[in-house]
Amino acid sequence: MQGTQDQQLNTIKSRLPIVTGGLVIASVFMLLALARLQQLSPAVRQEFELLSDNNTRAFSRLPAVRGVIYDRDGVPLAYNVLQYEIGVSPNLVTEPERIAQELGIILNLDEFEIYNRIIQPVSWVQIARPVSADLGQEILDLNEISITIDRLSSRAYPQDSLAGPIIGFVIESNDNNTRGAIGVEANYNVELAGRPLDQTISTIPFDLPDTSDASSQRGRDIVLTIDRDIQYWMEYELALGIDRYQADGGVIVVLDPRNGEVLAMAQNPTFDPNNFADQDEGDLRNQGISYVIEPGSVMKVITVAIGLETGAITPDWTYNDTDLMEVGGIPIVNWDRRAYGLVDVRTLLINSLNRGAASVALATEPEPFYAGMQDFGFGSLTRIDLIGEEAGIMRVPGDPNWNEADFAANSYGQAISVTPIQMAAAIAGIANDGLIYQPHLMQYIVDGDEIRPARPVVNRVISSETANIVTDMMVDVINEGAPLAQVPGYTIAGKTGTAQIPNTLGYEGGFPGQTRASFVGFFPADDPQVVVYIMLDRPRTSEFGSQTAAPLFSTVAQRLALQLGIPTDEIRLRLQAEGGAVNENP
Repeated sequence: MQGTQDQQLNTIKSRLPIVTGGLVIASVFMLLALARLQQLSPAVRQEFELLSDNNTRAFSRLPAVRGVIYDRDGVPLAYNVLQYEIGVSPNLVTEPERIAQELGIILNLDEFEIYNRIIQPVSWVQIARPVSADLGQEILDLNEISITIDRLSSRAYPQDSLAGPIIGFVIESNDNNTRGAIGVEANYNVELAGRPLDQTISTIPFDLPDTSDASSQRGRDIVLTIDRDIQYWMEYELALGIDRYQADGGVIVVLDPRNGEVLAMAQNPTFDPNNFADQDEGDLRNQGISYVIEPGSVMKVITVAIGLETGAITPDWTYNDTDLMEVGGIPIVNWDRRAYGLVDVRTLLINSLNRGAASVALATEPEPFYAGMQDFGFGSLTRIDLIGEEAGIMRVPGDPNWNEADFAANSYGQAISVTPIQMAAAIAGIANDGLIYQPHLMQYIVDGDEIRPARPVVNRVISSETANIVTDMMVDVINEGAPLAQVPGYTIAGKTGTAQIPNTLGYEGGFPGQTRASFVGFFPADDPQVVVYIMLDRPRTSEFGSQTAAPLFSTVAQRLALQLGIPTDEIRLRLQAEGGAVNENP
């Protein structure tokens, strides 16, 4: 027995070096393999890392928080609200009757319909979208593993329809993010939307995701030039005016001529961006920038300004207003079909004479006339910061359809089409001593701690001297030709317009009694703070702008004087004489 054990021990001792050597050799091979693994190509190493990440990491895209839109005083016009999408995973439901009942009670939905959906052999079904934060919390409190609650990006417009066409709205894109569709939301979508955050989420319990970069992804806030209170009163007064004058609709544009800021842009009909889906697509446009219409006699102011600036006429220039005037084979008649005899420039504007405007244009000649019209911005975009602006229509010499009849008609606002913002901006050039600022709605963008102000383009279109001469004439137009536009305590400069809605019969053919009545003016005339353009579509109480748009301007101007704190002429001039500063350009 003892011999057998000794034999076994000897065998083990003799083999031990072999085993030890084998283990050493195996260890060497393992170390070599590990070293070789360290030298693998980057692509192979990346593949191994990816396999590892797939087991411990998940990837998601966190939408950026959209920036807020404010009015000039910091009142929110568009912001984000917390809402949810509620769904159910049927394969995790153990008590479908109870789940259907609880969801039905909280969401005020039909329990039987919910039950039929959650017993379907699918991985997930939607129950409701969007759901308010309060209801979402109630569902979350059910602590039911089969119910999914996903956060939604939702936009709210607390002022309802107020300034709806200006602000616009957002829609969902294909990647489940939102993008602006019209208005400021669309024009500044890149700034407002920010950048979505690509996030790596650990599947290891208690390993929280890193959201330190989320704030840098947030959209920028935008402060507009719009004044909410002024916008409200303009929409209110426009609605009253449409009802009073039995019009189909209308537009009011309010500009600060000193910097091009749009203080209000009202239209009727309008829409609520919270419920834009209920509107026809055509009703969603901003009429202030896209409604292309013949301006009528308000254009005579521009014609006179161009004639004076080019030296074709002087303030003392006269012409003989007779029944016999024909240009390009088309007879030209005054609005009342009267002949006025010897007429000067001031009188032609006061009486709004078509023959007078045509005579000024003929004295100016086509090339300088159209150069001046283009300088004032007609026939091209103002480049206001809104999506959907139209350039209007102005044929010029060299165009296939232009003729001398167009030339004469353009001088008094026919055979040419403009937008309300173009007309307001052009008159702002006269109010602002010959300088036209690019109209704009963005006052500044808030980018973290940085504030980026608007930098509108400014162009000189006429001299300060010409602007002052035309302003004085526009004051006489109000005092002698359009007294219904007067505002107690203030000197007003303005011009009425009545454009017959054209048909295919030509310049003298239109729909009888159907016009677009307009008025454009600014005040105080010697120190303009605000320009107002008003257009009423097909007023039925009177077809003339002097009887409809002009008195509406008077009401609107009184509102603006109160809202903007513009002193009466008497107070303002007394303060200036005493060395006080009033109505400084902000």
